[in-house]
Amino acid sequence: MLGVHGVGGSNPPVPTNEAFSIVQRAASLDRGGRIDYNPDLTEKEPSMGNIKKQPSAQSLTAGPAAARDLVGYQDGSIVSREIIKQPTGTVTLFAFDADQGLSEHTAPFDALVQIIEGKALITIGGKGHDLGEGDLIIMPAGVPHAVRAVTRFKMMLVMVKK
Repeated sequence: MLGVHGVGGSNPPVPTNEAFSIVQRAASLDRGGRIDYNPDLTEKEPSMGNIKKQPSAQSLTAGPAAARDLVGYQDGSIVSREIIKQPTGTVTLFAFDADQGLSEHTAPFDALVQIIEGKALITIGGKGHDLGEGDLIIMPAGVPHAVRAVTRFKMMLVMVKK
């Protein structure tokens, strides 16, 4: 499922990983390592305002898919799609419209960001980093960070719990 966050850059801070739990179907890995969706699991309310749910476009259990095709842009918004949710961590895809962002916040877990397309400014511990397609960066647990779209961009966020 997809979630749409805020409008016009008015996104509140994201205090924990729970803010990224914005799917109506929880995903898990089956014994063969494939992603298996359970439509009977219910959604947790995210801590970010103004979330709209949109139906999932495709199942990843059918085979490989291009990450950039799994989440779409929406004018003036941030769209997310949680791909995996496990006790050990999550994988979420995001599509940020230009000039959208997440204000400075901390997370209790290390997070790896990979830019799929476009350009972003990610600030970690007060230092700005310009990232483009293919770039990776780690946001350490407990260190304040923020994300701003320089252009429309898509990213994959991997949260690793301890």
